[in-house]
Amino acid sequence: MVKSINQLRPKFTTHADGSDAVLYIHELVGEQDGPTIGISAAIHGNENTGSQAILELYRLLKDVPLKGRILLLPVANPYAFAVNERYSTIDKVDLNRQFPGNPKGTYSQQLAHAMTEHYLNVIDVHIDLHSGTDRPTVDYVYIWNDERLSRAFGSKLLYRPVENKQGTVFGGTTKSVTIDTRNIPVAVIELGGGIVDQGPYLKRTVDGVLNMLKTLGAIPGDPWTNPQQIVVNELAGIRPSQGGWLEPLAPANGEIIKGGELLGRVVSPYTFETLEEIPTPFENGVMIMQHLTRNLVHSGDYGFMVGNLEGATD
Repeated sequence: MVKSINQLRPKFTTHADGSDAVLYIHELVGEQDGPTIGISAAIHGNENTGSQAILELYRLLKDVPLKGRILLLPVANPYAFAVNERYSTIDKVDLNRQFPGNPKGTYSQQLAHAMTEHYLNVIDVHIDLHSGTDRPTVDYVYIWNDERLSRAFGSKLLYRPVENKQGTVFGGTTKSVTIDTRNIPVAVIELGGGIVDQGPYLKRTVDGVLNMLKTLGAIPGDPWTNPQQIVVNELAGIRPSQGGWLEPLAPANGEIIKGGELLGRVVSPYTFETLEEIPTPFENGVMIMQHLTRNLVHSGDYGFMVGNLEGATD
């Protein structure tokens, strides 16, 4: 079983109300030597499916034989998490563009620095859980520098970012520390969200992470055989240009969508007229993110994400 469970609370600044700003890390230490595996969530505060999954993982892992050490960071961005916002209300910047951070910078820069020093620099593997917000629902996994680990989560769809775009698109993310500086294995999961029951996504997340831990040899058991998987090299994010009710028309995430088909339409809640029809951007695409219910959106909000099946591989 787990040898010890510890709560690590490194302080990195003081809030205006006098309270300490700390990282909330749970350390599970195994009875046998092995790698230190970090599992984090809610670096964007309105993506809480991963945080819930980490709670369930904690309840399971504390009673499982463990090799090495697991560091659980369930809420990476507490001030954003508390108000269900993507960014902290203190400085309103994207935490996942501030790494490696600055100990003398803004709140989010100091938080990024603390995560770098006390978390990202001490782990040997990083599993980072993301999700949709309380509006869109997402379902795919990034392939970064450890394809076996990314595939082990068991998602049908994976995304391999184009090499020459990584530095510009993902500058300042945690990968600037974990991959660009330290080159440790990294897997980024995007699963769940939306105004729907998160139960199925929580189960998939917990089961997928447990299979990743088995693949790494951290917990006992044989990893499953992965389902048939599709790896795309190009994603298109589509945002409505009009505000109103966004009505989804696309097939389910993971399903094929052909050129000429509509992803959805924006309808005015006031006049009931159709303000915008949103077509899919590819002749041969696969759904990766969408709104599953009729949701109110502003112009420029997250709408849909479609993978290009041209050039995709198994």
